[in-house]
Amino acid sequence: MNERFLLDTNAAIAYMSQEASLVKLIENADAVFVPSIVLGELFYGAEKSGRVEANRVEVETFAMSGAILNCDAGSARQYGRIRQMLRAKGKPIPQNDTWIAAMALQHKLTLLTMDHHFNEVDDLLLQSW
Repeated sequence: MNERFLLDTNAAIAYMSQEASLVKLIENADAVFVPSIVLGELFYGAEKSGRVEANRVEVETFAMSGAILNCDAGSARQYGRIRQMLRAKGKPIPQNDTWIAAMALQHKLTLLTMDHHFNEVDDLLLQSW
C-alpha cells in the first residue's frame, strides 16, 4: 500500500470522532503523522468550546497516540515557496494551512483533508475520505 498520511485539522477531528471511513483508512496506512500546527488548532478549539477541560483531555490523548511533526528550516523553505506561488496565482489559503501543506510536501506525505483550497498547492498529494 505504502500510504503515508499527514492529517489536516478536519481529518484529526473526524478521527477523534471515530468517523468509520477515516478510521479504516488510517488503520490501513503505513504511517500517519500530525503537524504541530494541527494540535494548536485542536487546542484552540478546546479552549473556545463549552467543555474546555474535557476537550483538552481529548486533544492530549490524541496527541499521545501519534507521531507529531514539528516545523523546521525545511518546512520554512516549503512555506515560503508555497506562499509565493499562491500569491502569484491570486489564490491564497489560510496561513496555518500553508504550513500544513509545506510539511506534507517536505516529508512527501499525502494530506488527508476535506478542504478543497489545498487543491491550489502544486504537487501536493491529497486524499479525502
